[in-house]
Amino acid sequence: MTERVVVVGIGADGVDGLSRRALRELAECDVQLGSRRQLELVDVGSAERVAWPTPLVPALPGLFDRYAQQRICVLASGDPMFHGIGVTLARLLGADRLEVLPQASSVSLACARLGWAVADTAVVSLVERPVETLLPALYDAGRIVVLSRGAQTPGEVAELLCANGFGASTVSVLEQLGGPAERRVDGVAQTWEHPVGDALNVVAVTCVAEVAGRRLTRIPGLPDDVFGGDGQLTKQEVRALTLSALAPAPGELLWDVGAGSGSIAIEWCRTSSSCRAIAFEHVAARVSTIEDNARALGVPGVTVRGAAPADFDEAPAPDAIFVGGGVTVPGLLEACWDRLAPGGRLVANAVTAESEALLVEWSSKFGGTLRRLQVHRGEPLGRFTTWRPQLPVAQLILGAQEAMAPDDERR
Repeated sequence: MTERVVVVGIGADGVDGLSRRALRELAECDVQLGSRRQLELVDVGSAERVAWPTPLVPALPGLFDRYAQQRICVLASGDPMFHGIGVTLARLLGADRLEVLPQASSVSLACARLGWAVADTAVVSLVERPVETLLPALYDAGRIVVLSRGAQTPGEVAELLCANGFGASTVSVLEQLGGPAERRVDGVAQTWEHPVGDALNVVAVTCVAEVAGRRLTRIPGLPDDVFGGDGQLTKQEVRALTLSALAPAPGELLWDVGAGSGSIAIEWCRTSSSCRAIAFEHVAARVSTIEDNARALGVPGVTVRGAAPADFDEAPAPDAIFVGGGVTVPGLLEACWDRLAPGGRLVANAVTAESEALLVEWSSKFGGTLRRLQVHRGEPLGRFTTWRPQLPVAQLILGAQEAMAPDDERR
């Protein structure tokens, strides 16, 4: 592949917004790569102009091999390293082969127009994601800039806000930011009737929650009744403690084994937009339930597979595993250990005497933390209130390093 690729960020103002350095690179290169819109917007130099193929990512290695002996400039929108082609090229070619000349991103421009502090503004990309991805970012008085995938996105965002208790939120659509055709349209989600506008837009939302609306934050422990299903659910209080034990960090992958309604996988993913989860569930009817729950709670990227451990093959190694069902399935815990990434965590919950005994046995061999949890909830009893006990839950928390230690060291 070529030794050096220059990535030039451009705005909606095209050539007018380019620095002298960027103009010189474009004038001196042999090949310019970019979308048709970008190539038409920047007519500089005599280089061969090549529009991106579709689909793009699989074609990139061959494209750069073809022009390996020539000087290449890539055109990108705004800041190429902000949800842009620059990130993909850094992975493909290596950061040392790239020279990136960024422009202001659409988020920076939007915040400049609105008077918002960039550092305090949440950013959600819907470019390649369903609109439900916006849900975890919603909270009263929150400010969000939504990266649109097209002209229909503003209407979809307004509809989503109305359906989830944020209909009073203000919505601003900023089109063609930085260019001569820049335009801004303001309104309120519940009365949004603006016609479809330009495809090149971002949507800014100032969230206003309904007074009687439910608070569904990113903190684990959502109410049980926000999850549909047949009752196979890690209950709210135990779920919060379980997520705390699993300790999600941005970018990590969870396996939720015996997922039931998918509550653990869903809450794991809600903690960070970059968290990922694979739910394993052998009951076919629950697969669609998990998918519906994930979409309704803003993490439609949760992947659902079939029975464990049969469907473990070819799944990427997880950073953490939760076993909520099927603890006593022969070989299941062993299979989970075999797949766990170095430094990973395993948390297993048990509600039957048999599954609890197995966790006690594993604890005696491998150490870790073994605890028993029981929650009592206050419920009416005539004119009074009584405490109704929930089923006790035994929980084993292990780190991968403990499972790999010799027996004498584990003790």
